[in-house]
Amino acid sequence: MLDWTSWTGLGIAVAIALGIVVVLVAVMALIVRVVARRRPGVYATLGSLRRRVRILLALIAVWIAVALTLPEPEWRPVVDQIFLIATLAAGGWAVAAIVTLLFARATRRYDISVADNRVARRMRTQLLILKRLALVVVGIVTIGAILLTFPGAQAVGTSLLASAGLASVVAGLAAQSTLANVFAGMQLAFSDAIRVDDVVVVEGEFGRIEEITLTYVVVRVWDQRRLVLPSTYFTTTPFQNWTRTTADLLGTVSLDLDWRVPIEDVRAELDRVLAETPLFNGAASNVQVTDATGGLVRVRLLMSASNSSDMWDLQVLVRERIVDFVRREHAQALPVQRVEIAGAPATAASEDSAGGAGGADGEAGRVSP
Repeated sequence: MLDWTSWTGLGIAVAIALGIVVVLVAVMALIVRVVARRRPGVYATLGSLRRRVRILLALIAVWIAVALTLPEPEWRPVVDQIFLIATLAAGGWAVAAIVTLLFARATRRYDISVADNRVARRMRTQLLILKRLALVVVGIVTIGAILLTFPGAQAVGTSLLASAGLASVVAGLAAQSTLANVFAGMQLAFSDAIRVDDVVVVEGEFGRIEEITLTYVVVRVWDQRRLVLPSTYFTTTPFQNWTRTTADLLGTVSLDLDWRVPIEDVRAELDRVLAETPLFNGAASNVQVTDATGGLVRVRLLMSASNSSDMWDLQVLVRERIVDFVRREHAQALPVQRVEIAGAPATAASEDSAGGAGGADGEAGRVSP
């Protein structure tokens, strides 16, 4: 008859335990596949969790087999300690996978590829911060549970409580900047000041919020550089957020032209250019003279677009088209410099080039820049 408390019995018991785990895992996988048929793609997302659960079940099964058949009883405390630590670590690893999976499923509900994605970006930012906090808590609890398995850990912990007040003050002073960034990161996530994919201007750089962590924020600059800033920067320093309430933007193009520019013709040309491009969202357009100094008038062209990328392209397009229009159709409106020569007689050429501006007095001339 087989003696189970022998090395042979131990090997057979471990093999049986692992066989049971294989059968159990196969049954669980079959059930999950049947349930996941209603939602294609769900089973593939469970890959990480399935691997970690298999390891956890295998550890528990082998632990039970070893505890029942270990031929050397004096080794049992050490073996139990090792399996307990391994099981706690595998359990925390599996819980972390569950947390990641749940937050991933929740994040997919908010699509940031749509035009009006302000709410989706806010929810994604908050879920991202909550996920990281949950993973930190899982890690701390797992490490604490492992430490408490060592004999005397409870006594050491009790003795440390007496000096916890002083230790917390010292730790707080030592990690003041780090803790400030952690709290600033949580404030940014829930105050809705910035969100993932927001368009911002920081440190004179134009870019998008790529990542928000508990301690720093990554801004992807327009030329694909990454600007990494501490979280406290966004709570203590003024910055521009172009998409906090909506992605729609108003943009302007300013041109310095001669006083003889036909404003109505420029306004008609702007309407024609905007009507031909899908970059314009139709919300606002206008042409205004905002200044008239230094012998020139400043013409401001106003337009709107659905987002910052479209706005940049629209401003470039309008500037090119209007400059070309003025050059071709109204050359007299190009910027010039006028020089008044006291006492000099006016010539027919100067009167024609100045278009009568000062020519009647015989004292105005025109010099191209």
